[in-house]
Amino acid sequence: MFQETSSQAAAVAEITSGGLLAPKISARRLNVFYGHKQALFDVDLDIFPRGVTALIGPSGCGKSTFLRCLNRMNDTIENCTVTGSVLLEGVDILASDIDVTALRSRVGMVFQRPNPFPKSIFDNVAYGLRIHRLAQSRSELEDRVEASLRGAGLWDEVKDRLRESGTSLSGGQQQRLCIARAIALEPEVILMDEPCSALDPIATAKVEELIGRLSENYTIVIVTHSMQQAARVSQRTAFFHMGRIVEEGDTREIFTNPKDERTESYITGRIG
Repeated sequence: MFQETSSQAAAVAEITSGGLLAPKISARRLNVFYGHKQALFDVDLDIFPRGVTALIGPSGCGKSTFLRCLNRMNDTIENCTVTGSVLLEGVDILASDIDVTALRSRVGMVFQRPNPFPKSIFDNVAYGLRIHRLAQSRSELEDRVEASLRGAGLWDEVKDRLRESGTSLSGGQQQRLCIARAIALEPEVILMDEPCSALDPIATAKVEELIGRLSENYTIVIVTHSMQQAARVSQRTAFFHMGRIVEEGDTREIFTNPKDERTESYITGRIG
C-alpha cells in the first residue's frame, strides 16, 4: 500500500529524523475568508521537496481552499480574503509585489476534471511554452512538447495524433495531457486537486503511477478523498477538519498510528 522510491524514502527519513531538509513551501497562520465566512483558521503546514504530500479530510474542510493558496488561485474568487503567509523557498507569495503569472509557471496546477483546451494535442502542450516564450525555434518547441508528453506517459499513445483535438482523447488521456501541459513549463511544484475523481480505475492507476514518477523531480501536493490513494501515492499527509489542520506527518504514521481521535475516526470511516 505504501510505496516510495529510494530517494523519497531518504527524504522522508531525513525529515522524520529531524534532518536539515528545508521545506519547499511553508504556510504560516494562514486564514481564508469568503466574504464573512471563514474557510481556513491559522493553518501552519510545511511541504517538503522530493515527494508527494496528500491533503485529506471531509468535503468542505478547507483542503482545496488551502491548495489554491499555494499558487494564488484564490485571487480569481470574488470576495476572497487571505491573511498570513505562504513562503515558497523563503519568499512570501502572498506579497502584493509578487508576479502571479510567474508564480503560476513555478507552481502548476491540475484540476479535478480534465480541462484540455479546444486545440490540438500538440497545441495544448505548446500553449504555455509559446505564451512564456520558452522555445526559441520550432524544433525546440517540438522537442519540448515531445519531452512533456513522454514525461506524462502519453507520447506513445498520441505521437501519431498530435493534430487531433485534445478533447478527442479519453478522460484518463485528457488528464495526462493536462499534466503534460503543466510540466511543459518545468514548474517546481505541481498541485493536483482530486485529479482522479472523474476517472475509471484503469485510468486512475495510470495517473497514480505517473504521480510516483513525477515526484522524483517535482514537489507534488494532492487533494484526495480516497484514503487508499493517499496511502498509495504520498509520503506525507495532512488531515484537515472544519478549516483546521488536525494532524500532519509521515503517511504511514497518520494511517497506522494517528495521534488524534478525529483522524482515526475519519480514516476508519466513522466521520466524513
